[in-house]
Amino acid sequence: MLDMRFATAGLVVAFAVLISACDNTKDLPSQSSEDPTLCQFQQQECIKAFGENTISLTLTPGHAPSEKPLLFNLTFSVPVQDVQGRLEGRDMFMGVIPTTWMHKTANQFEATAMYGSCSSDYMVWRLWLSFTDLDGAKHQTWFDFKADN
Repeated sequence: MLDMRFATAGLVVAFAVLISACDNTKDLPSQSSEDPTLCQFQQQECIKAFGENTISLTLTPGHAPSEKPLLFNLTFSVPVQDVQGRLEGRDMFMGVIPTTWMHKTANQFEATAMYGSCSSDYMVWRLWLSFTDLDGAKHQTWFDFKADN
């Protein structure tokens, strides 16, 4: 009888540990705190230095709404070619959304995309970019931003 109580108590403790391990929100920033690594499109363009190239990204509309068409604009300080990209959830799998980049000028590209809404009130998307410089070297980088910001 005593062994049965210990076994039951052990199962309850193991179950509690497993349930608490499923809570992936404890590592995410709260909605009230701002993550300084995220692009803030409503305030300014998002800029990354990449070797001798500086990449600037803007998003319209700037509050990055879910389930609405988005227009991404990229400007490179040095001309590049073969720009490709995709959107993915940074912290959770939301599928892979390809982006097709249209060449506007020697240094500018634009793409449109739309992503779905998330039941979490803190959804960070990652725009992966790859491009080739004029010497033929391939490069990859990303920009992170919060949906419905």
